[in-house]
Amino acid sequence: MSHGFGALRPWLWLLAWVTLPALAAAPAPLQALIDATPAGGTLRLAPGAYAGPATIHKPMTLDGGRRAIIIGDGKSTVLSVAANGVTLRGLRLTGSGDSHDRIDAGILLEGDDHRVEDNEIDDVLFGIHLKQVNHSRITANRIIGKPLDLAMRGDAIRVWYSRHNLIEGNRFTRARDLTFANSADNRIVGNRFTDGRYGMHIVFSPRLLVENNRLSDTGTGIVVLYSPDLVLRGNHVAHALTGGGGGIMFKESDNALVENNEVLHCSVGLKVDAPPQSAGALTVRNNRFAHNIIGLFFYGEAGGHRFFNNRFEKNLNTVAISAPGAGSANVWRGNYWDDYQGFDRDGDGIGDTPHEIYLFADRIWMETPMATFFRNSPVLELLDFLERLAPFSAPHRVLRDPVPDLRHHFSPPAPQETKDR
Repeated sequence: MSHGFGALRPWLWLLAWVTLPALAAAPAPLQALIDATPAGGTLRLAPGAYAGPATIHKPMTLDGGRRAIIIGDGKSTVLSVAANGVTLRGLRLTGSGDSHDRIDAGILLEGDDHRVEDNEIDDVLFGIHLKQVNHSRITANRIIGKPLDLAMRGDAIRVWYSRHNLIEGNRFTRARDLTFANSADNRIVGNRFTDGRYGMHIVFSPRLLVENNRLSDTGTGIVVLYSPDLVLRGNHVAHALTGGGGGIMFKESDNALVENNEVLHCSVGLKVDAPPQSAGALTVRNNRFAHNIIGLFFYGEAGGHRFFNNRFEKNLNTVAISAPGAGSANVWRGNYWDDYQGFDRDGDGIGDTPHEIYLFADRIWMETPMATFFRNSPVLELLDFLERLAPFSAPHRVLRDPVPDLRHHFSPPAPQETKDR
């Protein structure tokens, strides 16, 4: 026995030489450090790696100084907060689980009065999950989701039953949606999101302020469902090109203000339904809709929305409707139309005659969706020209702007940049 052990001794030394440094470099458990921090105190992590998952149960500040990394176990949420008044700053969090049922995230917040700022979150299913969180600030974070197919990703930020929060200056990449569900009175300002399904998915969340965000390369830009009294201002939405989506979409969300937005290269610039009876309509003013397949699409009943001082230019089709009569009660005034065919003989910048849009043969592809494939074919173009020249039936008027603006007046505000610190 002793002879055999002696023969193995050099190999045991070699094994120790290889494994001991690896053990020394293993991430330090974060939970013990959190537990040792007094309530209201600050835990400043030394540079290095720390092992999650971990949970904070008391008010405190966790500061990584932009040099500490918290590594999850790949099976759950990396860092959870179940208290009030917690600040998370300068951390890198990585390696959440991949369960949609558990909502595995980089950060899970519960409670009120939190500050989550200047963190980097990557390789996570969901980025930041706010679960019944109020009066908190989520600012200047950078979130990159797991490299999954679009349908299998989680939300970059998920806000659920949370109110009076500020979501500002964050950068989101490679996620499914930015979701706001049953969450009223929040402000979403100056964020960027690319490579997702819905830029913003707003459901049952009234009175949101959505301002100066930049959303691009998503299936749909901003979707608003059953959420009245919203303000959408100064947002830039581009390259939202799924067949059933669009740049900005409203369904049963009355009394919204949509102003100073720029919607470019989308399947539909703005898609809205008719407001419910006795409910308020949308006010859409000073927006630019350009280079879209369809500038505006109306579905439902007569409508009653108000469109003032918008720009419609270089859209393949300016307006489309789901059926004759949809959107017929909308109010138009002072909009710029690049296909206006009248004159301005007195030079006041206003067209001498109203701008009117009628549907001729182009009703074919609206009433028969299968014909959409041939919409710009020579045959339909010729048929449309012939019907305008000598209509086979009375055309349907979609809109009438009595004072079309011939000036180039749109000047969207410059988006608020948030520099990495």
